[in-house]
Amino acid sequence: MHKSLRSLLALAVLIGTVGVGSVSAGTATAAQPDERSTTAARSEDIKDRILRIPGMSFIEEKPYDGYRFLVLNYEQPIDHRRPSKGTFKQRITLLHKSVDRPSVFFTSGYNVSTTPRRSEPTQIIDGNQLSMEYRFFTPSRPQPADWKKLDIWQAASDQHRLYKALKPIYGKKWLATGGSKGGMTATYFRRFFPNDMDGTVAYVAPNDVVNKEDSAYDRFFARVGNSECRASLTAVQREALERRDRLVARYEKWADEQGRTFKVMGSADKAYENAVISLAWAFWQYSLEKDCADVPAPTASDDVLYNYIDKISGFDSTTDQGLEGYTPYYYQAGTQLGWPTVRYGQLKDLLRYPGIDAPRHAVPAEIPMKFDPRTMRDVDSWVRHNGEQMLFVNGQNDPWGAEPFRVGKRNDSYVYTAPGANHGANIAALPAEQKAKATARVLDWAGVQPAAVKSGDQTAKPLAPFDKQLDRRDVSRESLLRP
Repeated sequence: MHKSLRSLLALAVLIGTVGVGSVSAGTATAAQPDERSTTAARSEDIKDRILRIPGMSFIEEKPYDGYRFLVLNYEQPIDHRRPSKGTFKQRITLLHKSVDRPSVFFTSGYNVSTTPRRSEPTQIIDGNQLSMEYRFFTPSRPQPADWKKLDIWQAASDQHRLYKALKPIYGKKWLATGGSKGGMTATYFRRFFPNDMDGTVAYVAPNDVVNKEDSAYDRFFARVGNSECRASLTAVQREALERRDRLVARYEKWADEQGRTFKVMGSADKAYENAVISLAWAFWQYSLEKDCADVPAPTASDDVLYNYIDKISGFDSTTDQGLEGYTPYYYQAGTQLGWPTVRYGQLKDLLRYPGIDAPRHAVPAEIPMKFDPRTMRDVDSWVRHNGEQMLFVNGQNDPWGAEPFRVGKRNDSYVYTAPGANHGANIAALPAEQKAKATARVLDWAGVQPAAVKSGDQTAKPLAPFDKQLDRRDVSRESLLRP
């Protein structure tokens, strides 16, 4: 998930195997008509097959050795309950390996990347990857935008409809995955359409069940890392607030030069305070304990303090221009997802705008928001009591993991925590035994677990060799409190 306010039809051609029957020994029959059509379909170019799906259109193709990588648009209903009320184009990508391999449905919960990348589950199962841009993230935004149509059920329905369109081509097993808000998205997809996917792998996915009860975050910040590091971060925050007048003046000068404005937050002073109070959160979300050595002393110069806060929290993220691309996230946080509320007890005497890090202050005032406390309670209950074949991976030092998902004990589901890891935690970062077990479960859910792994004669490992470009694990560093 991301930095400060805190810091993704039916197809006429069906897939089958080519059969050869025998009337008598040594005499083969010709292929039946349905078998011939299947054979022809399998030999057809994958791009042509995809573009035969109603509502699918082509944007571009980017070559990558061993794959076909397509960037596409898919026409979706603005309202899945009333599909006749208009459509919008949703951007997707397809990393195609083979129709004979299992597939992974990936979403970041934000924009889709148009650079070829392979999620960890895709590497593990050596499969295809379908990636979807989350509705209302530009350019996948209906015009005009009816914000009431941005909710987790509508987004899950986008995934369901897209999956149903691709399933006749990619007929093997499917897994859903995503990190941060993408992990939340994969979980919500499974809750509303439990029979679509054969497994779900959700990374660093927060689970704010009761939005008004956030003491777990205060407990997290009281014990994360070591006491010296926590004290150093607090000292920097206090000093930055003490020097507010000078540093805000510098912030305003920079904003004027860069054409940045503060209409949504209300003023540069408010935006500055938001960035400062988010420093500790952003640090632990993206940094490691070894990075404590880089925290400046409170006696550092204005330049050093300002540049450090900008590096960790990101002053641009609290401007109108920095917030604009993430309005859909903040809207969802303020209507369904919930948001972390931290007390900032050690900063309280220096704060002018308590609560400035709430989603309402990151969404334009003309967009109405009303929070529904039932939504996350429903998802949490379903995951604990009904979710099956689900894997959650969290980072020990990631603040978003303070309120994690929990699973039932008899439903082939698991929650693992990577020691010392931040918001980039994954299966590869787990202790050896847990890593092997998690990898084995992913392989099994995808239907490609080697017999030697299943028998216990071999340790589970990814089926595809590591590709330094395709498998680069970038943790998207976003400012403000967002996953």
